[in-house]
Amino acid sequence: MKKLHALKVGFFTFMLGIALSFQPHVSKAQCAMCSLNAENSTQDGNTQGKGLNAGILFLLAMPFLFGAGMGILWYKKYRTPAEKTGFKMTQGLK
Repeated sequence: MKKLHALKVGFFTFMLGIALSFQPHVSKAQCAMCSLNAENSTQDGNTQGKGLNAGILFLLAMPFLFGAGMGILWYKKYRTPAEKTGFKMTQGLK
């Protein structure tokens, strides 16, 4: 039974690796207006481009912080009592 589960997990991992290897490596994440605004601000010496980049990083960080918070709550709520104390009870030790 464990071998079948390991085989399924291995096959899924292999197929996921194959699928991800065919993804494009270069992508543009900015729209035309954001790209134009950032390019013009750096040419004129303005600091609008820095503010635009800070805003993008702020918006990018929020989903990761939310996911990390949910992961911590899930981990704390669903741990077993043996994991909370750090001791694991084993049977058959004499």
